[in-house]
Amino acid sequence: MAALDIMCTFELSEKFYKQKEISDYHYNYIKKSFVKNKIIILIIASVLALLALSGIQAYLIQNAYQLKKDNFLKETKEAISEIDDGHILDSLYGEVWGENMMTHLSDYKNNRFSKEEAAKKIIEEANAINPEYTTHYENELDKINLGYDIKYKKIISSLLIFEGSKIDTIILSTSQNKIKLFGRNFNETNEEVINTNRWFTQNQFIDQRGGTIKTKTYDLEVISQDVILIRDWKNIVYGRMMGLLLSSLLIFLFVISLLYYSIKNLVNQKKITAIKTDFINNITHELKTPLATLGIASKSLQKEAIKASPEAFENTLKIIDRQNDRLQKLIDQVLTNSLSSEDIVLYKEQIADTLYFDNLIEDFKLSKQQDQLSIINHVCETEVILRIDIFHFTTALLNILDNAVKYSTDHTIISIKTHIERNQYIIAIADNGIGISEKNQQYIFDKFYRVSDGNVHNVKGLGLGMYYTHQIIKAHKGSITIESEPNKGTAFTIKIPIH
Repeated sequence: MAALDIMCTFELSEKFYKQKEISDYHYNYIKKSFVKNKIIILIIASVLALLALSGIQAYLIQNAYQLKKDNFLKETKEAISEIDDGHILDSLYGEVWGENMMTHLSDYKNNRFSKEEAAKKIIEEANAINPEYTTHYENELDKINLGYDIKYKKIISSLLIFEGSKIDTIILSTSQNKIKLFGRNFNETNEEVINTNRWFTQNQFIDQRGGTIKTKTYDLEVISQDVILIRDWKNIVYGRMMGLLLSSLLIFLFVISLLYYSIKNLVNQKKITAIKTDFINNITHELKTPLATLGIASKSLQKEAIKASPEAFENTLKIIDRQNDRLQKLIDQVLTNSLSSEDIVLYKEQIADTLYFDNLIEDFKLSKQQDQLSIINHVCETEVILRIDIFHFTTALLNILDNAVKYSTDHTIISIKTHIERNQYIIAIADNGIGISEKNQQYIFDKFYRVSDGNVHNVKGLGLGMYYTHQIIKAHKGSITIESEPNKGTAFTIKIPIH
């Protein structure tokens, strides 16, 4: 009866700590979610700050570009301003073309031809003079030697006659139809007006209409524009800004790199902190139950009822012994499984693969003693001699098999297949368990890592099993990979060299 009371006490103790583990898990889950949200907010704030900085930098570069462009055009205008004011070009424009224009306007005022014909003759006069005008202009440009090609033309914006309040429009250019007087023909969006000239004068003509001769006057206004086209002006401006652009780009890349590095370090630190916290919580939960049981059992031994009953005394000692073994195994797991591949000392032995896997599967089934467990053994028919550390390698494979049972469905099916490929012994272990999501697969071999979906502590573990397995395989100069899909099972592929 006393032994039954002790067992009931032990069961209640385990249930109590089980409930506390679940409560602690929910607290840790809320804490993790809060920390995760803080990191997300920090990342969003950093990205927004970076975008704001990018916008400011783009605005400043745009202003610098516009300033460089204006300075470049100003330099060009100043360099070629003297050409247009030269004696030869001035005489061709003002004297030769101007005098002929006056003559045609006088004929128009005497009704010798229409306004359209007058405008046409004025343009034809300019076309006749244009070859000489253009040749001289381009020769003067060559003398200046600006270092870049310029195309030039002079367009007439308007030619108006004023007689009192009456305005007579002889020529009027539009944005779609610009009338060229001198220079080269071009009409592009990149052309720039560098000068606007307004010529206002009073002209006299002899009116011979009606058989009488009279001298009349009218006011004349001619507005023209000097237009240039620099083919590669954007490249020239960008070239002058190259230092600014490169320095801005380097600073921008440096800021992005610094931000990325800082956020990455922060996330890694949070991850490491979370992993360590999980490990501490897990090892604490794993140690509490056996320690509590040991405490209850040791106190029970002091009771007279237990001392008087040899059977109860013996059962209590067995409970203490089991819990002591459990504590020892937990400590050994932490100490041994945390070693890296470089720290593990291997004592390799030769063993036939068929014998090795037969013993492995038999021992594993015996340790589990589950009816709903099937292991399919497809070890290659040709016997292969393996040279491995049997203890460590067996522990590594048992970790995989143990996880297959822990995270299984109702009926666990495990398949073990082996074959030889290019002097490598391939071991494929697959199960029909709950599987692992793709985002968690990359961390499965990390120290202390446990898949969050299974962290409710109904599945025990410290997050060291798969890390230890990975290190053992590495110590054997081999490799291990994982393929898994949620609800479709998991497959591990191990490759070790054979000789």
